[in-house]
Amino acid sequence: MIEDDEGFKYPQIDTSLCIKCGLCEKVCPYLNLNDIRNPRIVYAAQNIDYNKKYNSSSGGVFVSLAESILNKGGVVFGAAFNSNLVVEHFCVESIDNLHLIMGSKYVQSDINTTYIKCRNFLEKNRLVLFSGTSCQIMGLNLFLNKKYDNLLTVDIICHGVPSPGVWRKYINFELRKIGFTPKQTFIKFRDKNTGWEKFSFSIYDKTKNNSLPIKTSIFYKNIYMNGFLSNIILRPSCYNCPAKNGKSKSDITLADFWGIKNCHSEFYDNLGVSLVLVHSEKGHSFIDKSNIELIKVDFEEAIKYNPSYMKSVNEPNKREMFFSLYKKDIPVEVILKKILHVSLIRRVINKFKRLTHHARK
Repeated sequence: MIEDDEGFKYPQIDTSLCIKCGLCEKVCPYLNLNDIRNPRIVYAAQNIDYNKKYNSSSGGVFVSLAESILNKGGVVFGAAFNSNLVVEHFCVESIDNLHLIMGSKYVQSDINTTYIKCRNFLEKNRLVLFSGTSCQIMGLNLFLNKKYDNLLTVDIICHGVPSPGVWRKYINFELRKIGFTPKQTFIKFRDKNTGWEKFSFSIYDKTKNNSLPIKTSIFYKNIYMNGFLSNIILRPSCYNCPAKNGKSKSDITLADFWGIKNCHSEFYDNLGVSLVLVHSEKGHSFIDKSNIELIKVDFEEAIKYNPSYMKSVNEPNKREMFFSLYKKDIPVEVILKKILHVSLIRRVINKFKRLTHHARK
């Protein structure tokens, strides 16, 4: 896997060793499209445990599913930060380490050898939960090429994956400004110290056992999160994702239930509410036995607030400009501020539109 000049990794074939078996193409999600699949049942959900919900990105469903797997002697795969704050897939075999793979990481994770490890556990009859983006779950299913009764797959409704290279440059710059190293810190992309809906991007000192971040900002004031949400720093394939509409063949899909106040206000909680789309009988069985509160919801109503389930985001015109400057080694935060800058006049107009919109309501 070789990093390109946009900071994304791609496979590079050693032609002197390749036997032209075509197996790599047979397991590529982008070349092997599945059919659209609607969920069997859809829920709004919350973990009953306050702390677990608070420390999760949304309603705390994943941690409940993971605990049920671990309590049965199984293993759980998910995205974690390594000591250099690089996001990579990792497996945990104890509840003590579960916190490592909890929470959203808005960076493309490195799968490395976890598909092989997953298959090895499955062949030994260990119970396995594998979580990831829809394309990662689709890739795993193609790689395994058979169904396992002891495998539970959980994907997320994905907006798109930002460049690991962009993330690396951004976070190293931020840490230098505050005098810390990656090994001294941990990151919360979805810190609920400002609530679920207005979550914060926070940097914490891992050497101190306290709840106060070194640096924090509401997501819409963080330049990296702005780059992510404006679609500028996403992988090119994210603009034409092959795994939308349930095509990953996951057992369960999780997301934030952003529109819960509009359709089930009685279930709203500013600590977070999860959207749960159940695709299989196996997924339904695990959800039913989890320590979560559920209410059944209409699929069409729920998906109105999560359009990324069905369609890819559009590629912005400014993406090409961003990466042309990125390749010149200009600091990421400088490029994003330049590209995402909104003039004073435009800000006044936008604010006026928001105010008049609320007034009409």
